[in-house]
Amino acid sequence: MIGRIAGVLLEKNPPQILVEAAGVGYEIEVPMSTFYNLPAPGAQVTLLTHFVVREDAHLLYGFGSDAERRVFRQLLKISGIGARMALAVLSGLSVGELVEAVSMQEAGRLVKIPGIGKKTAERLLLELKDKLGTDFAPGATVGRAKPATSDIFNALLGLGYSEKEAQGAVKLLPEGLSVSDGIRQALKLLARA
Repeated sequence: MIGRIAGVLLEKNPPQILVEAAGVGYEIEVPMSTFYNLPAPGAQVTLLTHFVVREDAHLLYGFGSDAERRVFRQLLKISGIGARMALAVLSGLSVGELVEAVSMQEAGRLVKIPGIGKKTAERLLLELKDKLGTDFAPGATVGRAKPATSDIFNALLGLGYSEKEAQGAVKLLPEGLSVSDGIRQALKLLARA
């Protein structure tokens, strides 16, 4: 089994990326939450992976955090949920949002994900109820060279903003800001939105 891959990111074609490791190019499908955190092509990247062997294909799925991979594996255990549907869930909701939706039994949040109807959403909530706990809190995402950006992003998450809102604000910040200045400016940007 391939559990982790580190190499050069060659291509980004959502939801698939191409990573060269030891001279071999690996096609890896990633959820959009991981995709948005990837560096530019040509940069080094490290992903946790899940390898699926089927009769007609060998497929590699990549994740920026251990929590994402563990949730993906939990979703695969549910009858009728395949890898594509699991990727759709992780692309539509962050791990934290999914844990919150499951704990509050909010089927409405799951129904907003393309491909998930009311019955599937209810089945997901039922199956995941006792399997997703506080140990699935979002961990560190794909490594980048900007630690201040990561700290600002995590601070915004801690303040209750969604991953999408936090990512959007962080992308608009100028380079070289301190963490405290970055948080201050990101909050101003979010307040205007």
